[in-house]
Amino acid sequence: MVDSPFPATPHKLESANPMARLALSIVFMALAAAYAYFALGQGNWVLAFAAMVGAYMAMNIGANDVANNVGPAVGSRALTLGWAVLLAAIFEAAGALIAGGEVVSTIKNGIIDPSRIDDPRIFIWLMASALLAGALWLNFATWVGAPVSTTHSIVGGVLGAGIAAAGVDIVNWSKMGEIAASWVISPVLGGLIAAGFLLLIKRTILFKEDRLGAARKMVPILLAVMAWAFVTYLVMKGLKALIDVDFGTSFAIGFGAGIVVWFVTKPWVAAQAEFQDNNRKGVNRLFAVPLIVAAAFLSFAHGANDVANAVGPLAAIADSLANAGVPSKAPIPLWVMLVGALGISIGLLLYGPKLIRTVGNEITELDESRAFCVAMAAAITVIVASKLGLPVSSTHIALGGVFGVGFLREYLKKRYASMLHEIMDRHTGIQNQELNRFLMDFGKASVDDMEAMLRQVKKADDHFGLNKKERKRLKKIYREKLVKRSALNKIVAAWLITVPASAFLAGLVFMLLKDLPVQF
Repeated sequence: MVDSPFPATPHKLESANPMARLALSIVFMALAAAYAYFALGQGNWVLAFAAMVGAYMAMNIGANDVANNVGPAVGSRALTLGWAVLLAAIFEAAGALIAGGEVVSTIKNGIIDPSRIDDPRIFIWLMASALLAGALWLNFATWVGAPVSTTHSIVGGVLGAGIAAAGVDIVNWSKMGEIAASWVISPVLGGLIAAGFLLLIKRTILFKEDRLGAARKMVPILLAVMAWAFVTYLVMKGLKALIDVDFGTSFAIGFGAGIVVWFVTKPWVAAQAEFQDNNRKGVNRLFAVPLIVAAAFLSFAHGANDVANAVGPLAAIADSLANAGVPSKAPIPLWVMLVGALGISIGLLLYGPKLIRTVGNEITELDESRAFCVAMAAAITVIVASKLGLPVSSTHIALGGVFGVGFLREYLKKRYASMLHEIMDRHTGIQNQELNRFLMDFGKASVDDMEAMLRQVKKADDHFGLNKKERKRLKKIYREKLVKRSALNKIVAAWLITVPASAFLAGLVFMLLKDLPVQF
């Protein structure tokens, strides 16, 4: 076990009575509704209802989506659960309030044509239905322990409510095709990049005899790449509402940050390495602090970039009520942004730990170096996709990264087991007791230790021998599934049905709301 640099802090709110957490959630939604109804001076029940639903959506984003930013850090034990929740809540709220933007597009990703809706009443119910349906689906996904895309949830909501309001012709099907493509593009890119970084770390550091010596050279370079990736990502996505720069400028700013970080961290890594053991655990400790920084960066960028999923429809409803029109863009009032920022933080504090554990512990075993690779993949995939114009989901990218490092470990372990069987094929004449002892040790070994054991076998004078039936049985034992298939199947299934499920819910909610005798 690798020690966290933070003291162990239990997550008190998670251990609270479920009814107490539910009561706190209801109080927050009621306060949002009451403020919209009384303090804004409009006395409008529709705005109060929309504020309540917006608060509900924000809490569900905090409960489900934020886990992708801090889950790997918790799974690797770089952060305790309590500190991870606190860090994410602070940086999510900071990102939303500092860089969340002043104007939001009312129709997410242009998936429907707003010009086909000329009745503000229909538009308001469409937005409210999409918001409520997306929140309900996120709530269900969190309950079953499946991290899903918030963006896809609200896209499905807008799609279903739009079809219910104006028919299938309102849909921009080419945009929907791009979104469907992101179901494959996001996790595959994230997985490949994360696996590539993990393989690089293994080849340049963990497979070396002098691991700390190799780490002194490579870790500052890796941290410089991390700085480039996260600063570029932050400028492109997290701060786009504050500064409007092109890709080249973002890249240059990130590159400059990387150079500075290389100079700063080189002596720091050398100093830290003096106190570590020359093994995997010692190397992993060098990644602990950078991993915490990465979690903070990801949370800030997520709060700045994805808060619109919570408050965008609410801002659109507020603008439509105020101006009696159908806006294509809407200003985000401060009170709306506060509902989003506080809601995400409250949802994370009350219900986030369940999904954080799923991402960090229930897919594959993570340590600091593996979690570092996942965080790198999250930032670099967004940069690559933005440059190529590919639609991606930050949720799918992060989880793709977790699966990527797990499948790489599984591949390497199977490969090393196959190498052992080849060696056995060429040798005979060892006592079964000694053979079984070696095989048991090999089966329990890590991927790194397996390679060392194989080198010893090649040099040893002892000879190994197994018959064909025994080798087949052993291969089944060595096919250790380092990625839990149950988690994989559940998450993929949730991804595939997110848009259809939220669309169906939104269509149903719209049909229930549109004829309500409510004064606008």
